[in-house]
Amino acid sequence: MRIRPAAPGDLPALQDVERAAGAAFRDIGMAEIADDEPPALGTLEHYRRAGRCWIAADERDRPAAYLIAEPVDGALHVEQVSVHPRAARRGLGRALLAHAGRRAREEGLAALTLTTFAEVPWNAPYYARLGFRPLTGPDLTPGLRRIRAEESGHGLDRWPRVCMRLDVPRDGDPLAGPPA
Repeated sequence: MRIRPAAPGDLPALQDVERAAGAAFRDIGMAEIADDEPPALGTLEHYRRAGRCWIAADERDRPAAYLIAEPVDGALHVEQVSVHPRAARRGLGRALLAHAGRRAREEGLAALTLTTFAEVPWNAPYYARLGFRPLTGPDLTPGLRRIRAEESGHGLDRWPRVCMRLDVPRDGDPLAGPPA
């Protein structure tokens, strides 16, 4: 697999990746999340044009995973990272996060941030293994507070949520943990 910027023709496949990855939430009693629509093509195009939509491409150069991000308060905020179940457990999420960390460093951003479900095994516990740390009230920047308010408005607070941060080193691998 290789990491590359998303091309316009990849965007519908990213929606397919999102739908397939989301299905696992049904198995843990979060059907509303499983049924949630993926980002709209216009939204994905916005990230692509900004140069902040990357895919892990399979041997036929098709998207197997993707990550979208945007700068928020001096960090690169990971809006979404999803891996198709057929490509799971191959380190694609970690590779995309490491790529985003390198891009953050190149852009002079100090960290990666994200919001995620606190108790879903492939969410907060996974990110913690990679070196992300939870942020509490006083650590939340205005941008992260805005993001959390939007999430709350969409009903995501039915399940515990957490903001997390990974400081990006000046050199070396941005992720502290072993490949997942």
